[in-house]
Amino acid sequence: MSSPDTPAPPKTPHALRLQGHIERLVERARPWSWLWPPLAFLAGLGSFFLVDRQQWLGVVLALGMLLAWVLLLSESLIGRLLLRRGHPSLPRGVTTFITQMVHQETLFFCLPFVLATTVWSSGQALFALLILAMALLSVLDPLYYRLADRARWLYFAFHAQCVFLVVLVTLPIMFQLTTGASLKLALGAMLAFSLPSLWQLLRPMTPGRWGTLLLVLPLLASLAWVGRVWVPPANLWLSASALSPDFDEAARSPRGSARLTPETLTAQGLYAFTAIRAPRGLREEIVHEWYHENERIDRIELTIHGGRQEGYRAWTHKLNFPEKPAGRWRVDVMTDSGQRIGMLRFRVAEQAAQATLADGQAMLPPGLPGLDLRRLVPGNRPGQVVSDEPAPDASQAEPGPRAAAERNNDTAAPAEANGGSE
Repeated sequence: MSSPDTPAPPKTPHALRLQGHIERLVERARPWSWLWPPLAFLAGLGSFFLVDRQQWLGVVLALGMLLAWVLLLSESLIGRLLLRRGHPSLPRGVTTFITQMVHQETLFFCLPFVLATTVWSSGQALFALLILAMALLSVLDPLYYRLADRARWLYFAFHAQCVFLVVLVTLPIMFQLTTGASLKLALGAMLAFSLPSLWQLLRPMTPGRWGTLLLVLPLLASLAWVGRVWVPPANLWLSASALSPDFDEAARSPRGSARLTPETLTAQGLYAFTAIRAPRGLREEIVHEWYHENERIDRIELTIHGGRQEGYRAWTHKLNFPEKPAGRWRVDVMTDSGQRIGMLRFRVAEQAAQATLADGQAMLPPGLPGLDLRRLVPGNRPGQVVSDEPAPDASQAEPGPRAAAERNNDTAAPAEANGGSE
């Protein structure tokens, strides 16, 4: 075994030339590095709007980002192998610059998905603001390099959050994984890459600190899972929603208009209609949860399929209201993993003037989801189903109103709460 004073193997001329080429390439790229964040943002924006029609585009963009992460994560291992064989490693400033570029690519590529799928009236706004702050930090070189040099544990936490984001956004696009499965994998990846951060905080490692590490990891996992409701489902968003007293199941559209008084609800009930956008090929379980004064009244499960440009249409019909239904109501549209896709709010009042008007008009969501830039793509038509499978007809709808009602008897939802989807 060699002593600590043993000199390192000499660097070969070929390795020195390679290192010099990489350093010069990085130096030439630095003046143009400001272009990288807007290009990554445009790539994410294009993937967001075109992933249902140009599936290959979303896959290529996501694959390119994942490849950059593979290279980044293997950089330290490759560096150690090169050192053992006498080859030079890259200077820390060069590796930090490359890491910064990958962080910028990740954050700005995923930013359109986060901004579009966030329900801003919920805790998800905090997650979106965190991603915005991280994206801003990644382009402020003085702050970013200070973080990398002086607060290594926080830098590794920053890195782990970027890993979480890239897994959350890209897996449904590339492999049609459900939002719940992608969320679990993203949380697992984030915890794994949080280990260097904890390691930096607890050094030097003693038996007591090893015990602390073993206690902290399950605690972090539990907190991350509890906080999943604050994480937007990055590939699912409402493209339209409506409340109506009646529903045209043949046309799959709400109809009618009525003020939501107790008498109206008793006589007609209420339909909650949602159109949900999802990538082509994705099959997702969603839930309509009906709340009265923040108390959950009903929970109705539905199945949607991705690929329809105007969103996969799903609806629930509630007939069984409490004896005193007046007050504030909402319908939370959730994934089966507990992430909020959107919500519909309404007020039931004795006086018609104070009650919400359920007019059946499908409302477009604010922000990016409300923009229909896909119309600019040649061949796109409103209502066009972009899928390898034909659009289902009324007999193929899953689940139908009766099926949903029967199924929800087993989950303590009343039979009067019917559901259906396109």
